[in-house]
Amino acid sequence: MNLNKAPSNILDRPLDRPRSSDGVSLSAFAYIYSELVQYHQGRAASISELERRLESAGYGVGLKILELVAYRAKESKRETRLMSILHFVSSYVWKTLFGKSADSLERSIDHADEYMIVDYEPITSTFVSVPSDLGQLSVDAYLSGIIAGVLDGAGFSARVTAHSVKIEEGEVPPTGSGGFSVPGMPPRKEKAVFLVKFSPEVLSRDAALER
Repeated sequence: MNLNKAPSNILDRPLDRPRSSDGVSLSAFAYIYSELVQYHQGRAASISELERRLESAGYGVGLKILELVAYRAKESKRETRLMSILHFVSSYVWKTLFGKSADSLERSIDHADEYMIVDYEPITSTFVSVPSDLGQLSVDAYLSGIIAGVLDGAGFSARVTAHSVKIEEGEVPPTGSGGFSVPGMPPRKEKAVFLVKFSPEVLSRDAALER
């Protein structure tokens, strides 16, 4: 009997030692997520309600992802600063979920409480086509829910919304990190911008830590 053989059941595998083979099939995720969108679409009375449902579905995932990455971290360090938690989400959490960092993290010029996480090829909208009657729907709302779950779980209350923004001619991902484009598919015309608006108490706490 080989005692060193890795458990075949994924539930028996240690959480602190992720394997490259533990990743979910891209085609399987695309199918399941498409079904998730259709499920909530049939129960939502409006586009805004459908987006809220997708956000709610992602929120619980965000809480669990925070637990997982905290468990796997070699240093049990809790992020206390606003920019630190944003970098944590756009880099470490993004890599855990998608195998790459988000393409950029930006701060709003007009509003001090708003930040933007940008992904040029988000997996949730790469393989899901939106019907013409739902043209304003952002199927990336699921990811905004994940972000909100991570932030709330870490003690940074925020409202997170997903927006599709047109990619200007000649615009390229700042990091060149690549994404989920598939050969034969037309290039994307829009990028996903996740707008993070922090609660006033979070901003006050961060300002106090600077003093």
